[in-house]
Amino acid sequence: MLVRIEASQLPGRECGQAPGFPGYRNIHVGVQRRDRRQEILGLCPGDAASAVWELEVIATPAETGWDLRGPYVQGRPGGRFVYVSWGVVEGEVFTMFRRAKLWFDGVAPDILDAAVRGGVLVGRLGLTDGRGHPLCAAVRPPLIEWSATSV
Repeated sequence: MLVRIEASQLPGRECGQAPGFPGYRNIHVGVQRRDRRQEILGLCPGDAASAVWELEVIATPAETGWDLRGPYVQGRPGGRFVYVSWGVVEGEVFTMFRRAKLWFDGVAPDILDAAVRGGVLVGRLGLTDGRGHPLCAAVRPPLIEWSATSV
């Protein structure tokens, strides 16, 4: 099964200082691999019009529906999520400064069932927070909209 993350409204490649936010330049975003904090899938500049990531996952039956696992899926059964990581790129080096957790517990059971049958779970979200900074912290509906589609 695929999990496709479709992101829009990126905050820009530069975010200035603000209370509690030191400011950063040459901002990029991507999906963090489990247990490999520096391995980022699909690194995209923060001023792109949009970003799309596709993750291969394995869906196995669980007590409460489905358990999703894969190289980019974090957390334990019943608490799975994907990290969208923000960082500064200098040369070939990505230095993370914040990240957002896209929680699978916010996917409605009927949508997850349909995604398993059809092969694709889609999450759509904007990546700029209310202060104009890169989105971070826990992300669940209504910040992300989950749907299912076919391969």
